[in-house]
Amino acid sequence: MFLTDLDKTGISALMQAWNEPRFRAGQVMAWLNKGARPEEMSNLPQALREKLAAMPYGGSVIERKLVSPRDGTAKYLFLLEDGNLVEGVLMHYSYGNTACISTQVGCKMGCKFCASTLEGCVRNLRPGEMLSFIKLMEKDEPPKAGCSRSVTNIVLMGSGEPLDNYDNVVTFLKRVTSPEELNISPRNISLSTCGLVPKIYTFMEDAPHVTLSISLHAHSDQVRRTMMPIANVYPISDLVAAAKTYAEKTGRRVVFEYALVEGVNDSRQDAAALAKLLRGLICHVNLIPLNSVKERSLIGATRAHAEEFAGWLQREHISATVRREMGADIDGACGQLRRRVIHEIQ
Repeated sequence: MFLTDLDKTGISALMQAWNEPRFRAGQVMAWLNKGARPEEMSNLPQALREKLAAMPYGGSVIERKLVSPRDGTAKYLFLLEDGNLVEGVLMHYSYGNTACISTQVGCKMGCKFCASTLEGCVRNLRPGEMLSFIKLMEKDEPPKAGCSRSVTNIVLMGSGEPLDNYDNVVTFLKRVTSPEELNISPRNISLSTCGLVPKIYTFMEDAPHVTLSISLHAHSDQVRRTMMPIANVYPISDLVAAAKTYAEKTGRRVVFEYALVEGVNDSRQDAAALAKLLRGLICHVNLIPLNSVKERSLIGATRAHAEEFAGWLQREHISATVRREMGADIDGACGQLRRRVIHEIQ
C-alpha cells in the first residue's frame, strides 16, 4: 500500500486504524494534495509523521527539466521510486497551462512514429504516481498572481496507452477531478488512445466528461497498418463506430489526431478520403507536423503543408487545425528525453 495511492476514504480508514482523531485525515489529505512528503507535514504530531514516513510513499521526483527558449515549454523527466524514468510536459497557453503526462513506463503499442515504444512497456503507472506528476509541476512552477493553480488542463498523451492501464487511469481521473483533491474539471482533461475499441465503450460509461482523442493517422486500414500495429486488431470502421457512439452518448466531440507523414497520408486525395470517413460525426481533426525521431524513418510534413491540408478538410466542412509545435527543441516528442537519458546512463 502506497501513501499516494490512498484517497480521502483510504486516509480516513488509515487514521481510524491508528486511533487518530478524524480531522487528521483532512490535514494529511491537504498536504498530499500539495505533493508534500510526511516530513513536511508540519501541523501533524511527530509520531504520526514518523508512521506515515514508514509507509511506501509511491510518488516521484524531478530528475531533469529542460525549458524551451522558444516558447517556455518545460519538459520534465520524473524519477520513480523503483528507478524507472517517465516524462511529462508543461505547455503554456493564453487560457492556462496544460500538463501532458504519461500513463505507462514505455509503451507496447509499437506505433512507427513514436519513440516511447522503442523499448516496450516496462509497467503501468499507479494513480498516485500520475497525480505526483501534476503536483510536482505545480510546485515547480507556482501559479501566477490571481490564479488558484498553475495546471489548468491535463492531457494523457505522454508515454503509454492510457486504455491499456485502464483501472489505474480511471482511478486517477476520479481523483484528479475530485473536489477533495485537485478539483480539475473533467472538461479540461483529454485522453488519447491509439484505438482499443472495447475500452472506448467502457470509458464512455466511466468518464463521460473527459474529451476522447483518437490517434487515427490514416483513412484506410491498409495505410494505418503500416504505422500502427493496433490496426491489425481493430479496423477503422469499428474505431469510427465507437467514436460515433461516444459523441452521441456524451454530447462531446471526438478529437482525431492525424500525424502528417510525407508521402504516406498527406495528399489532397488523402484529405478527401479522410473527410468522407468522418462526415456526419461530431469531431475535430488535430493535424500534427510530426516531430522527427532519429530511430524512425518517417518524415513529417512541413507546417506549411499541414496548414494546406487543414484547408482541404475545412473546405469539406470538417473542423481541423494544426497543432502548435511546442518543445521540439528540447526532445519534446514522447519518449525522446527518457530514451536519451537511459542511453547516457548505460
